[in-house]
Amino acid sequence: MIQLLENEQPIDALLEVETKVQLANEAQRQFEQFSQQQVDKIVKAMADAAFKEAQQLAQMAVEETGMGVVAHKKMKNEVASRDVYEDIKALKTVGIINENRYKKIVEIAAPYGVVAAIVPTTNPTSTAIFKSLISLKTRNGIVVSPHPYAMKCTQAALNICEKAAIEAGAPPGLIQCLTQKSIEATAALMRHPQTHVILATGGGGLVRAAYSSGKPAYGVGPGNVPVYIEKSDKINVALKHIVDSKSLDYGTLCAT
Repeated sequence: MIQLLENEQPIDALLEVETKVQLANEAQRQFEQFSQQQVDKIVKAMADAAFKEAQQLAQMAVEETGMGVVAHKKMKNEVASRDVYEDIKALKTVGIINENRYKKIVEIAAPYGVVAAIVPTTNPTSTAIFKSLISLKTRNGIVVSPHPYAMKCTQAALNICEKAAIEAGAPPGLIQCLTQKSIEATAALMRHPQTHVILATGGGGLVRAAYSSGKPAYGVGPGNVPVYIEKSDKINVALKHIVDSKSLDYGTLCAT
């Protein structure tokens, strides 16, 4: 039996990070050769599959985390799948995406490689769907670290996206999910030399850790968002919208 030092995690958690990052990189190297048409087919299949399971995923999220409203989480899952897809479907992410002959500038889309994605307990399924869609749209692989209190529902959302992606022609391994509850494993994922960009959604400490990782990072933490009402607005309508926004899903949105 191996004696663990204080604060040391079982090797399995860190070994899982290593294994899944390697698998994602192997799949991504194949995926970056795909055409725009192939990429778009895969992303649409993922969005359609996630949208279809929006209700089931919402129920799983509320049951596992004890947070939020099923009907509202269903809405968020639908936005994260269908609406995100509608917003990005026309974007060109393969080959030359812009050319300025006057300035002699050509812009060529290139993937980062593998995305390290941190998913919060407040939006565990919708965030997983959204991050998977934008990662694959840009020909990246993704390794997700779920919140310890939302591992099952986050894994379920990713399984739906992965199955749809593979059936649409994606190489197996592009979408990976950590299964161990380990802060050290999440930190190792963000620092791993073969993860190339971080999408971190969570508390302030997590976002600061992402920004301190030494690699490109996009962080979203909790906010107490002020509201400005312009003098020409209809006050009753504005107040209703503010209350609806702040109370949606029992205030679990980052913007609340």
